Amino acid sequence: MNYVEKVIEILKKEVPEHPYKSKNPFHILIATIISQRTKDEVTYEVANKLFAKYPRPKDLKNADEEEIARLIYPAGFYKQKAKKIKEVARIIDEEYNGKVPDNLDELLKLPGVGRKTANIVLSRGFGKYAIAVDTHVHRISNRLGWVHTKTPEETEKELMKILPKKYWLEINTILVMFGRTICRPVAPKCNICPVKDYCEFYKKGKRK
Repeated sequence: MNYVEKVIEILKKEVPEHPYKSKNPFHILIATIISQRTKDEVTYEVANKLFAKYPRPKDLKNADEEEIARLIYPAGFYKQKAKKIKEVARIIDEEYNGKVPDNLDELLKLPGVGRKTANIVLSRGFGKYAIAVDTHVHRISNRLGWVHTKTPEETEKELMKILPKKYWLEINTILVMFGRTICRPVAPKCNICPVKDYCEFYKKGKRK
């Protein structure tokens, strides 16, 4: 086991589990769209409200846009997201027979869906090997010294080279929860970090 695997195994034991448990690809897709520039606790609360009333693509396609916006408030940019959500639901219902596509190229054709969102849907919703790189994964991978990259896209490519495939499905949720609780963007809690001995950031003395 190399040091990267050791870090992952330690974090699996130490960080809390991700609170969003849905395996429904459509719900994961819409929740991830809602999550953009929105706090996680808000995302999960409003996503659950939305799906309680409109659980299927057909339901959301036919929903009133203002009602969608009302349900997902106070998510950031809720009016723009409501429009996007309604359009995504329409495309999935009409062009994909109500089923979220299970390949990267088709997912990237959907409005508002980038590589991070697509890879979250593939990994969490379909159990396909994909590495979803959001701000947490990008920041922490660089802090630890696993990669030295400038963009999430570069990080994704480099992580695919160094991470055994068995970790691809769970690396996002592990690092997201680590980033929320300990390895925060500002004032990371290095003093209580369970993997500081493996961390390039810590060893260089950049901690505050």
